[in-house]
Amino acid sequence: MMKKGIAASKGYAIGKVFVKTDNEVKITEKKIDDIVAEKERLNVAIEASRTQLKAIKEKAEKEIGADKASVFESHIMLLDDPEFTGAMETGIATDSINSEKAVSDVIDTYAAIFEAMEDAYMKERGADVKDVGKRILDNLSGNADGGMDSIEKNTVIVSHDLTPSDTAQLDKSKVIGFLTNIGGRTSHSAIMARTLEIPAVVGLNSITDSVKNGDLIIVDGTEGIAIINPDQATVKEYSEKKKKFEEEKEELKKLIDHKTVTKAGKRVEVCGNIGKAKDVETVIANGGDGVGLFRTEFLYMDRDSMPTEDEQFEAYKHVTEKMGDKTVVIRTLDIGGDKKLTYLPLPEEMNPFLGFRAIRLCLGRKDIFKVQLRALLRASSYGNLKIMFPMISSLGEFLEAKEILKECMGELKAEGKSYNENLETGIMVEIPAAAIMADELAKYVDFFSIGTNDLIQYTLAADRMNEQVSYLYNPMHPAVLRLIKMTIEAAHKEGKWCGMCGEMAGDEKFIPTLVEYGLDEFSMSASSILNAKKYIMKN
Repeated sequence: MMKKGIAASKGYAIGKVFVKTDNEVKITEKKIDDIVAEKERLNVAIEASRTQLKAIKEKAEKEIGADKASVFESHIMLLDDPEFTGAMETGIATDSINSEKAVSDVIDTYAAIFEAMEDAYMKERGADVKDVGKRILDNLSGNADGGMDSIEKNTVIVSHDLTPSDTAQLDKSKVIGFLTNIGGRTSHSAIMARTLEIPAVVGLNSITDSVKNGDLIIVDGTEGIAIINPDQATVKEYSEKKKKFEEEKEELKKLIDHKTVTKAGKRVEVCGNIGKAKDVETVIANGGDGVGLFRTEFLYMDRDSMPTEDEQFEAYKHVTEKMGDKTVVIRTLDIGGDKKLTYLPLPEEMNPFLGFRAIRLCLGRKDIFKVQLRALLRASSYGNLKIMFPMISSLGEFLEAKEILKECMGELKAEGKSYNENLETGIMVEIPAAAIMADELAKYVDFFSIGTNDLIQYTLAADRMNEQVSYLYNPMHPAVLRLIKMTIEAAHKEGKWCGMCGEMAGDEKFIPTLVEYGLDEFSMSASSILNAKKYIMKN
């Protein structure tokens, strides 16, 4: 039997089914006599959950990169929120109820609040609350592993859904693919599967009802197909496809040291996106021509205070030195929206994605901004570092950021500290307004880098993480393509270069169009670099 879903991660797998079922904890209200002991029982479960999430986050950072692992930081932050966990303790103390009932009540309340919000991002936080709540309940019941520790080699995980923590914990020595009833190509688990290079198909509707443990199954992550108990001829056909796919991956390694030149003879840069300084190693290992996006906000996360100037300097210097004379584009702090810091309280906003974030926050908090700019300037002496400002919607914002940068240059000069006086500064084009007025902005910036993840969302008013509207999230929408083309042409007219650091840059379906438009630099997850080189050279 064949089932069609959404191709989430390329590749082929032929293995035995393991149906991952959620351990349903039956919530029964019980009256408690020893309130202190019950609170302690709850706190033990919360601490166990925190320890598990930290371990998952650490493993995810090593295997899929800091940017993809950041989702677990938000889960840990929930456990660290005294209002969230305090409400559970209050329930135990006030109503003399057991921990399970107290946790369940708080989760239901918080999830309902988030899910009732109009903002798509905030709606999704309801799922995060449920995920964290389930973990606490599993620890209270002693069922925290979900059966995943019993899987054998050559296993295909089949589940209604896989949370980011489920996906990050997959043992690649045993798990060769996964299938889910729900989900989309841009969900957290799908992105993680691509980074782990595990074939995956999502959105299969009722795959969990169609299989049982031990069934033979084929995962076609390229076409988005699952074949249950295939005949020998089909197994042979897919074995050959799998072998060819693996051979092609090995063949791609020959491109590691190749310069990337289009059929028309244009030399383009194929770079990597990173979240932490150590991620630069995977860019180098995959033959990256540079770092097209260093997401510096990850230096600020998973800690209880701002990183110092020297801490930031060392991180930027490490990446810049490792890349030698190759370009390193470092984006200034992009906090706000989906990325918050426990030690930097921000006002609650109806729509944080359109609120006080990124460059708006930095211009409003010059004290924070200047620390980062000083560190960046000092690191610029060690290689080809470029500074990129995010979320620019007007020329005034860019010019104000440049003025603050000049202030920092003056301070460093007075202190006798060196920096690159010819340092290039550019902007991330992720707001439609910036693309529309790119011809004016191009006169002042040194480069553009198109952030398609947000540009597409803002242009089409469609949250890519919201399944109900994800069908609208279309990189090839004429309006999106027009904005991209306008931006590239505006840069070239002024003799400037234009890159792209959104997921679109690494997708082979879109590469021919981007080559045709004359994009100068493609930046993506390190695991996509070699395949992108191959398709750019074909076009």
